Amino acid sequence: MSNTNQEQIDYWNDKAGPNWVDMQEQLDGVLQPLSDAGLRAAQVQAGERVLDVGCGCGDTSIALHNLGAKVLGVDVSGPMLNHARGRNGNIDYLQADAATSDFGGNRFDLVFSRFGVMFFADPVVAFHNIRGAMSANGRLLFVCWQPPSANPWMSAAGKAVAPFLPAPDTPPNPRAPGPFAFAEEDYVRQILTQAGFSDVSIDPHPASLKVADAVDEAVHFQTRLGPASRAINELVDEQRALALAAVKEALAPFDNGQGVYMDAAVWLVSAKA
Repeated sequence: MSNTNQEQIDYWNDKAGPNWVDMQEQLDGVLQPLSDAGLRAAQVQAGERVLDVGCGCGDTSIALHNLGAKVLGVDVSGPMLNHARGRNGNIDYLQADAATSDFGGNRFDLVFSRFGVMFFADPVVAFHNIRGAMSANGRLLFVCWQPPSANPWMSAAGKAVAPFLPAPDTPPNPRAPGPFAFAEEDYVRQILTQAGFSDVSIDPHPASLKVADAVDEAVHFQTRLGPASRAINELVDEQRALALAAVKEALAPFDNGQGVYMDAAVWLVSAKA
């Protein structure tokens, strides 16, 4: 596997970043229960120096700042960081690749991430670099997705679109950079141990997420962000219309009359430097 993250850097600046900026308010609302779980597990103390890896549009950086931490948010996406800076001008942000950055020579008491660490081309190298920016007693806490089967809120739309796409030439690598790269608990433990971390703990956390108020809104959301968005963008005309109809059919059973609620499951991963 290549040790360069350039493909991800290009993707998050050219395609995904602008979409996430447009959908920021809705996305942060959907993810709020999982963000809160990660922040509780991090046990943030006022005055701590915190590195927020893959901070995106700044939602978790703002939350960490509001808890009294001194925050540096880092992300590869220029569009998302520009949006984050506009939301709160009192937080420092750095456009950089966390796999290689020296983070301005700073040392951190806590490294935090909400869904920002699953995209490294070489995760052991990346986490070794991140560990080098931590204080002697520093700790790590990140939130990552469990397998697609435990996350219908992300996988249901993708499954609905799949029949309209050509079959891949080779089976996909489940550990390739992407949302579910850290779905295997043992693999995550192996990465962190090889990167020099100790006291690795991986705890499951399930949740029910309100994806949208209505099915049509959920379809729009699911086909703008996440795995289904890339697939939909490969389709045109009748095939695209049929795929969207299939997504709507797949999401309809999750509408309970009060909104579209779908199950999700994450790992809360902690370790010491």
